[in-house]
Amino acid sequence: MAVKSSRWTPPSMLKANYSKPLQSVGGLFAMSADAVKFAFRRPFQAREFLEQSWFVARVSLIPTLLVAIPFTVLVSFTLNILLRELGAADLSGAGAAFGAVTQIGPMVTVLIVAGSGATAMCADLGSRTIREEIDAMEVLGIDPVQRLVTPRMLASGLVALLLNSLVCIIGIVGGYVFSVFVQDVNPGAFAAGITLLTGINELIISAVKALLFGLVAGLVACYRGLTVSGGAKGVGNAVNETVVYAFMALFVINVVVTAIGIRATVG
Repeated sequence: MAVKSSRWTPPSMLKANYSKPLQSVGGLFAMSADAVKFAFRRPFQAREFLEQSWFVARVSLIPTLLVAIPFTVLVSFTLNILLRELGAADLSGAGAAFGAVTQIGPMVTVLIVAGSGATAMCADLGSRTIREEIDAMEVLGIDPVQRLVTPRMLASGLVALLLNSLVCIIGIVGGYVFSVFVQDVNPGAFAAGITLLTGINELIISAVKALLFGLVAGLVACYRGLTVSGGAKGVGNAVNETVVYAFMALFVINVVVTAIGIRATVG
């Protein structure tokens, strides 16, 4: 398979001068560069973008709720025990808001987008690849990166951004309910402490994390889907690899963006 109108070429078509991992990394970066480039070029596949946004949101919404609620309860419970031992139970609102916005929201987004949305994308594109639909598109002069990858990348980023906002809201509301009604924290003190540690800078950092998580997860899923080989078994292997590779990339992004954000806000 050779892409006519972009610089990206699957590893199977490259010369065997480099090891397979380097080929894969290089192919991913080349495809990512083309996908970003086509986001600013016409024609933009608006219909595909909307369909993929709804598709990713549909497969990710319920898992997000199922993961965010118990995760929030666990963090709030542990944090409130620590604050109570220190005699600072009134600061539970500050801790719940800070944890939900800076860590719980982005981390739950990592788990859901990479484990649910990205795998569904990879399976869809992988099945198209083994049915030679991608080759047929190229014969017709259609660039698969522009037609399929760019809208999926943007859709994954948008849904991740929205999911992060939802998880942050669930984290704060869930922390309030659990702290006030289960652990007898003063509701006024909880509400007053929400903005003590969490401001606009933390919200921006959280949104940037979620957006990058979604974009990278979508790119990894599309790359593995378009480079799948070996029939139906290869599609299954590609889906499993998508989860692993996306988790590795997203946790690295989380550490880097967190460090940069803290440095920028403190400085």
